Amino acid sequence: MKKTLIAAAILGLGLSAAHAQEVVKIGAAAPLTGTIAHLGKDLENGARLALEEANARGVTIGGKPVKLEFMGEDDQADPRTGTTVAQRLVDAGVKAVVGHLNSGTSIPASRIYHQAGIAQITPASTNPKLTQQKYPGVFRTIANDVQQGSVLGKFAVENLGAKKIAIIDDRTAYGQGLADETEKAAKSAGAQIVAREFTTDKATDFNSILTKIRSANPDVIFFGGMDAQAGPMLRQFKQLGITAKFLSGDGSCSPEMIKLAGDAIGANAYCSMAGLPIEKMPGGADFRARYKKRFNADVQIYSPYAYDAATAIITAMEKAGSAEPSKYLPELKKVNFDGVIGNISFDDKGDLKQGSITVYQFKDGAWVPL
Repeated sequence: MKKTLIAAAILGLGLSAAHAQEVVKIGAAAPLTGTIAHLGKDLENGARLALEEANARGVTIGGKPVKLEFMGEDDQADPRTGTTVAQRLVDAGVKAVVGHLNSGTSIPASRIYHQAGIAQITPASTNPKLTQQKYPGVFRTIANDVQQGSVLGKFAVENLGAKKIAIIDDRTAYGQGLADETEKAAKSAGAQIVAREFTTDKATDFNSILTKIRSANPDVIFFGGMDAQAGPMLRQFKQLGITAKFLSGDGSCSPEMIKLAGDAIGANAYCSMAGLPIEKMPGGADFRARYKKRFNADVQIYSPYAYDAATAIITAMEKAGSAEPSKYLPELKKVNFDGVIGNISFDDKGDLKQGSITVYQFKDGAWVPL
């Protein structure tokens, strides 16, 4: 009787092991606390939704059913915390990472992922230096600052009629990098840069630098930074009687920016997005509805790009028949599919091949694509 029970138990364990589903961890890193937590959560939600929907349809890697497990980390938009978080994800055994949001965290974190041999796809970091490092596992699903800055500088001169431009940046890798590229393009288009000032990504008082800029009487003031600073900055424009047009990049092009600026925002406010408006994205309308249903929140900026980043990772693993980076990375370099934002395929640096830029103007309470 004992032998029969033991044999049955062993058989049961064997069957259980045979049917056990392999777990593949995929990480995400973004600021989940602090002034831009709404953007970080948006990024995280996009990656999470991709994994949940893939699990619902069923994922098979190498002929075996696999469960994708999401692991999110808060990098606090801080470079030092970003590397700590990156190491934590590596130590936890993630096979790939969607993130980070800020270029200033993505760039130092990329070294950790590179040393571990795992893929990092950022849906938000636009500084060109990230992919210029030539790490074979680094990719992005968003246009970079060279593309975005060239459009912004040209737009300021040719569309807004700017002859004199003042530039402010937040001294982050993102803000300063975008400001540098915008300055180059504006100068090439014939504008004069009458002031170049800087602040920080924690500041809320800009009166000193704005007072200095006001005396130069610029036609356009460009800000390289995030919505948490851009909103209060616009309020101080109004307080100081500054009538120059306000122009910024994707970090400020959010619904939250409109809330933070309040009645100080008007038709003289413009921003750009490194991508199409969500209503013009091939899968945008459907994605927005699914996102709203799952999270009871509206898309901010980066969730569609994060969704496509996670989908690219899953696609590469399925095609390679393996979740091991050494096996799926060659397939990741070759991915070519229609995502939410459009075609997803990468050049030899890891940049998105078909990155597009859209410029918006504030009208009737919302950002309206021009």
